Amino acid sequence: MGALTSVFIAKMEHLLALYARPYTPRYPVVCFDERPCFLIGEVMKPFPIKAGQAKKEHYAYAKNGSCSLLAAIEPLTGERLAQVHTRRTKREYTLFFQALAARYPNAAKIQVVQDNLNTHNASSFYEYLTPEEAFALAQRFEFHYTPKSASWLNMIEIEFSALARGCLHQRIPTQDQLEQEVLALVQERHDQRIRINWQFSLEAARDKFQKHYLKIREDKTL
Repeated sequence: MGALTSVFIAKMEHLLALYARPYTPRYPVVCFDERPCFLIGEVMKPFPIKAGQAKKEHYAYAKNGSCSLLAAIEPLTGERLAQVHTRRTKREYTLFFQALAARYPNAAKIQVVQDNLNTHNASSFYEYLTPEEAFALAQRFEFHYTPKSASWLNMIEIEFSALARGCLHQRIPTQDQLEQEVLALVQERHDQRIRINWQFSLEAARDKFQKHYLKIREDKTL
Protein backbone atom coordinates (compact mmCIF):
# COMPACT_ATOMS: atom_id res chain seq x y z
CA MET A 1 0.00 0.00 0.00
CA GLY A 2 1.37 3.40 -0.98
CA ALA A 3 1.19 6.58 1.04
CA LEU A 4 -2.29 7.26 2.38
CA THR A 5 -3.89 10.62 1.77
CA SER A 6 -5.80 12.66 4.31
CA VAL A 7 -8.99 11.98 2.30
CA PHE A 8 -8.41 8.23 2.53
CA ILE A 9 -7.78 8.40 6.27
CA ALA A 10 -10.82 10.59 6.91
CA LYS A 11 -13.12 8.20 5.03
CA MET A 12 -11.55 5.16 6.67
CA GLU A 13 -11.96 6.58 10.18
CA HIS A 14 -15.56 7.54 9.40
CA LEU A 15 -16.37 3.94 8.44
CA LEU A 16 -14.53 2.46 11.41
CA ALA A 17 -16.48 4.73 13.77
CA LEU A 18 -19.69 3.67 12.02
CA TYR A 19 -18.84 -0.01 12.48
CA ALA A 20 -18.12 0.58 16.18
CA ARG A 21 -21.58 1.96 16.94
CA PRO A 22 -23.77 -0.20 19.17
CA TYR A 23 -26.56 -2.01 17.38
CA THR A 24 -29.84 -0.16 17.00
CA PRO A 25 -32.67 -1.36 14.75
CA ARG A 26 -33.63 2.25 14.03
CA TYR A 27 -30.31 2.85 12.27
CA PRO A 28 -29.07 -0.49 10.92
CA VAL A 29 -25.64 -0.56 9.28
CA VAL A 30 -25.75 -2.48 5.99
CA CYS A 31 -22.83 -3.18 3.67
CA PHE A 32 -23.61 -3.35 -0.05
CA ASP A 33 -21.77 -4.08 -3.27
CA GLU A 34 -22.05 -5.95 -6.52
CA ARG A 35 -19.73 -8.27 -8.39
CA PRO A 36 -19.66 -9.84 -11.85
CA CYS A 37 -20.22 -13.58 -12.14
CA PHE A 38 -18.92 -15.31 -15.26
CA LEU A 39 -20.97 -18.13 -16.71
CA ILE A 40 -18.69 -21.03 -17.60
CA GLY A 41 -19.85 -24.17 -19.37
CA GLU A 42 -18.21 -27.46 -20.28
CA VAL A 43 -17.14 -28.34 -23.81
CA MET A 44 -16.46 -31.95 -22.90
CA LYS A 45 -18.27 -34.34 -20.60
CA PRO A 46 -16.76 -34.06 -17.09
CA PHE A 47 -14.51 -36.86 -15.95
CA PRO A 48 -16.27 -39.49 -13.80
CA ILE A 49 -15.76 -38.97 -10.08
CA LYS A 50 -14.14 -41.91 -8.31
CA ALA A 51 -14.35 -42.57 -4.59
CA GLY A 52 -11.59 -40.79 -2.70
CA GLN A 53 -10.60 -38.62 -5.63
CA ALA A 54 -11.12 -34.92 -6.21
CA LYS A 55 -13.43 -33.73 -8.95
CA LYS A 56 -11.63 -33.33 -12.28
CA GLU A 57 -12.45 -30.92 -15.06
CA HIS A 58 -11.12 -30.64 -18.59
CA TYR A 59 -9.01 -27.53 -19.11
CA ALA A 60 -11.22 -26.43 -22.01
CA TYR A 61 -14.38 -24.52 -21.21
CA ALA A 62 -17.06 -22.40 -22.85
CA LYS A 63 -17.67 -18.73 -22.02
CA ASN A 64 -21.41 -18.15 -21.73
CA GLY A 65 -21.33 -14.49 -20.83
CA SER A 66 -21.77 -12.99 -17.39
CA CYS A 67 -24.31 -11.68 -14.92
CA SER A 68 -24.21 -9.49 -11.85
CA LEU A 69 -24.67 -10.39 -8.19
CA LEU A 70 -25.95 -7.58 -5.96
CA ALA A 71 -25.79 -8.30 -2.24
CA ALA A 72 -26.03 -6.67 1.16
CA ILE A 73 -25.36 -7.83 4.69
CA GLU A 74 -26.07 -6.34 8.09
CA PRO A 75 -22.95 -7.55 9.93
CA LEU A 76 -24.35 -7.26 13.46
CA THR A 77 -27.48 -9.36 12.83
CA GLY A 78 -26.67 -11.60 9.86
CA GLU A 79 -29.55 -10.14 7.83
CA ARG A 80 -28.85 -10.69 4.13
CA LEU A 81 -30.28 -9.81 0.75
CA ALA A 82 -29.06 -10.86 -2.70
CA GLN A 83 -30.27 -10.54 -6.28
CA VAL A 84 -28.85 -11.81 -9.57
CA HIS A 85 -29.37 -9.69 -12.68
CA THR A 86 -28.31 -9.91 -16.29
CA ARG A 87 -26.94 -6.37 -16.18
CA ARG A 88 -25.52 -3.92 -13.68
CA THR A 89 -27.19 -0.57 -14.29
CA LYS A 90 -29.05 2.11 -12.37
CA ARG A 91 -32.24 0.12 -12.88
CA GLU A 92 -30.89 -2.95 -11.05
CA TYR A 93 -29.48 -0.71 -8.31
CA THR A 94 -32.91 0.89 -7.84
CA LEU A 95 -34.67 -2.48 -7.75
CA PHE A 96 -32.26 -3.75 -5.14
CA PHE A 97 -32.64 -0.72 -2.90
CA GLN A 98 -36.42 -0.94 -3.11
CA ALA A 99 -36.14 -4.50 -1.80
CA LEU A 100 -33.60 -3.43 0.84
CA ALA A 101 -35.87 -0.66 2.13
CA ALA A 102 -38.74 -3.16 2.38
CA ARG A 103 -36.58 -5.34 4.65
CA TYR A 104 -36.38 -2.53 7.21
CA PRO A 105 -39.88 -0.99 7.41
CA ASN A 106 -39.29 0.39 10.92
CA ALA A 107 -35.83 1.86 10.38
CA ALA A 108 -35.49 5.64 10.55
CA LYS A 109 -32.37 5.57 8.34
CA ILE A 110 -30.60 2.59 6.84
CA GLN A 111 -26.85 3.27 6.99
CA VAL A 112 -25.42 1.90 3.72
CA VAL A 113 -21.71 1.33 3.20
CA GLN A 114 -20.78 1.16 -0.49
CA ASP A 115 -18.15 2.25 -3.00
CA ASN A 116 -18.18 5.24 -5.34
CA LEU A 117 -19.40 3.51 -8.50
CA ASN A 118 -21.31 5.96 -10.69
CA THR A 119 -24.62 4.12 -10.17
CA HIS A 120 -24.28 4.05 -6.39
CA ASN A 121 -26.27 7.10 -5.37
CA ALA A 122 -29.86 8.27 -5.06
CA SER A 123 -29.85 9.90 -8.50
CA SER A 124 -30.32 6.39 -9.94
CA PHE A 125 -33.76 6.24 -8.34
CA TYR A 126 -35.01 9.26 -10.31
CA GLU A 127 -34.36 7.57 -13.65
CA TYR A 128 -36.81 4.73 -12.95
CA LEU A 129 -39.28 6.05 -10.37
CA THR A 130 -41.59 9.03 -10.14
CA PRO A 131 -40.08 12.03 -8.32
CA GLU A 132 -42.25 11.29 -5.29
CA GLU A 133 -41.22 7.63 -5.20
CA ALA A 134 -37.54 8.40 -5.78
CA PHE A 135 -37.45 11.04 -3.04
CA ALA A 136 -39.25 8.77 -0.58
CA LEU A 137 -36.83 5.91 -1.31
CA ALA A 138 -33.78 8.16 -0.99
CA GLN A 139 -34.98 9.33 2.44
CA ARG A 140 -34.73 5.76 3.73
CA PHE A 141 -30.94 5.71 3.34
CA GLU A 142 -27.79 7.45 4.47
CA PHE A 143 -24.84 6.57 2.27
CA HIS A 144 -21.27 6.08 3.54
CA TYR A 145 -18.56 5.63 0.93
CA THR A 146 -15.36 3.60 1.11
CA PRO A 147 -12.10 5.31 0.14
CA LYS A 148 -10.82 4.73 -3.38
CA SER A 149 -9.18 1.30 -3.82
CA ALA A 150 -10.27 0.21 -0.34
CA SER A 151 -12.98 -2.38 -0.92
CA TRP A 152 -11.49 -4.30 2.03
CA LEU A 153 -13.18 -1.75 4.30
CA ASN A 154 -16.60 -2.94 3.10
CA MET A 155 -17.68 -6.04 5.01
CA ILE A 156 -19.75 -7.32 2.08
CA GLU A 157 -16.42 -8.40 0.56
CA ILE A 158 -16.14 -10.97 3.36
CA GLU A 159 -19.53 -12.33 2.37
CA PHE A 160 -18.55 -12.41 -1.32
CA SER A 161 -15.48 -14.42 -0.35
CA ALA A 162 -17.67 -16.96 1.48
CA LEU A 163 -20.02 -17.21 -1.52
CA ALA A 164 -17.06 -17.72 -3.83
CA ARG A 165 -15.83 -20.63 -1.72
CA GLY A 166 -19.33 -22.03 -1.32
CA CYS A 167 -20.46 -22.11 -4.94
CA LEU A 168 -19.04 -19.45 -7.25
CA HIS A 169 -15.67 -21.20 -7.54
CA GLN A 170 -17.20 -23.90 -9.73
CA ARG A 171 -18.22 -23.81 -13.38
CA ILE A 172 -21.83 -22.69 -13.66
CA PRO A 173 -23.10 -22.50 -17.25
CA THR A 174 -26.34 -20.48 -16.97
CA GLN A 175 -27.66 -17.49 -15.07
CA ASP A 176 -30.67 -19.47 -13.86
CA GLN A 177 -28.44 -22.12 -12.30
CA LEU A 178 -26.12 -19.53 -10.78
CA GLU A 179 -29.05 -17.62 -9.33
CA GLN A 180 -30.53 -20.79 -7.84
CA GLU A 181 -27.26 -21.87 -6.22
CA VAL A 182 -26.20 -18.44 -4.96
CA LEU A 183 -29.57 -17.49 -3.50
CA ALA A 184 -29.87 -20.88 -1.80
CA LEU A 185 -26.49 -20.36 -0.13
CA VAL A 186 -27.34 -16.79 0.85
CA GLN A 187 -30.63 -17.96 2.36
CA GLU A 188 -28.84 -20.71 4.28
CA ARG A 189 -26.35 -18.23 5.72
CA HIS A 190 -29.21 -15.81 6.46
CA ASP A 191 -31.20 -18.47 8.31
CA GLN A 192 -28.11 -19.39 10.35
CA ARG A 193 -27.62 -15.69 11.17
CA ILE A 194 -23.92 -15.86 10.42
CA ARG A 195 -22.52 -12.54 11.56
CA ILE A 196 -19.26 -10.72 10.91
CA ASN A 197 -17.04 -9.96 13.88
CA TRP A 198 -15.16 -6.90 12.61
CA GLN A 199 -11.85 -6.45 14.43
CA PHE A 200 -10.21 -3.52 12.65
CA SER A 201 -10.88 -0.57 14.96
CA LEU A 202 -9.95 3.11 14.96
CA GLU A 203 -7.19 2.37 17.43
CA ALA A 204 -5.86 -0.48 15.29
CA ALA A 205 -5.89 1.72 12.18
CA ARG A 206 -3.98 4.52 13.91
CA ASP A 207 -1.40 2.04 15.14
CA LYS A 208 -1.02 0.25 11.79
CA PHE A 209 -0.88 3.41 9.71
CA GLN A 210 0.95 5.61 12.21
CA LYS A 211 3.68 6.61 9.75
CA HIS A 212 1.05 7.75 7.23
CA TYR A 213 -0.67 9.93 9.84
CA LEU A 214 2.69 11.47 10.76
CA LYS A 215 3.69 12.08 7.14
CA ILE A 216 0.43 13.89 6.36
CA ARG A 217 1.03 16.29 9.26
CA GLU A 218 4.70 16.73 8.40
CA ASP A 219 3.90 17.60 4.80
CA LYS A 220 1.55 20.36 5.95
CA THR A 221 3.74 21.76 8.72
CA LEU A 222 4.89 25.30 8.00
